[in-house]
Amino acid sequence: MSVGSVTRERPSASQNTYWLLVIPLLAVVAVLYTYPIAKVLWISFTDPAVGLQNYEKLITSGTIQRILWTTFRICVVVTLLSLVIGYLVAYAMMNVRDQHRSWMLMLVLVSFWVSVLVRAFAWLTLLRSNGIINTWMIDLGLIDEPLDLVRNEFGVLVGMVHYMIPYAVLPLLANMKGIDTRLMSASRGLGAGAFETFLRIYLPLSMPGIIAGGLLVFIISLGFFVTPAILGGGKVLMIAEYVSVQVLITTQWGTASMLAAVLLLTVFGLLLIMSRFVNLNTMFGAR
Repeated sequence: MSVGSVTRERPSASQNTYWLLVIPLLAVVAVLYTYPIAKVLWISFTDPAVGLQNYEKLITSGTIQRILWTTFRICVVVTLLSLVIGYLVAYAMMNVRDQHRSWMLMLVLVSFWVSVLVRAFAWLTLLRSNGIINTWMIDLGLIDEPLDLVRNEFGVLVGMVHYMIPYAVLPLLANMKGIDTRLMSASRGLGAGAFETFLRIYLPLSMPGIIAGGLLVFIISLGFFVTPAILGGGKVLMIAEYVSVQVLITTQWGTASMLAAVLLLTVFGLLLIMSRFVNLNTMFGAR
């Protein structure tokens, strides 16, 4: 073996510097992120006793089953509504002038800067019995008594959909930008109408964005806590709020850890499915 080949096989100074910078960061991640997750998983199997008794509650506990079903149902409805509204917004943004598109994108992004707590209290002010909406409808004679718009599932859905629309718009917009508009022109030139062109050409081509946006909205919706707690008024209990109750009130750490583990594994599973339709590195800002 030549001296040159041996030299080439040795790590370069830049590679050594790279690992010197990365290893401390990996250690920080392991201590602050990996260890707590492992601890939660461990508690789910060991508290109050070693075994699978906490996970058996997924089958035997009617309360937990009802909470899981409520969480799943609300997340599905929120995902569908967010996708419909988000698709309309993204489609409109693709069919306006660049200047108008920039303004619309800015309005979508502005919503990220508003705290979820502020949004929840804003909707509570609008939807409560003596709020603006009920007062306005009573003054117009549309209703005789205030409607129950908060402290129920309707209020939770309104607040969650409002928060999740930008998360549906951005993946859809990124996907629509990659659609070749000449395909639609060719379809129209071959005699297809606008509606048929949309159904047979544009909608199938935008399906990866729909799937990615839907999974992203569903994943984030699973962990909602503040909005259901405020707009649900304790009557709409989702999994994140129930975990909080188990930790802070009933101190059943095993049950809380089990539910947190189930939620975590569900998110990882959905991310795995999502990776089949979209590049997660690109989506989360990596290059």
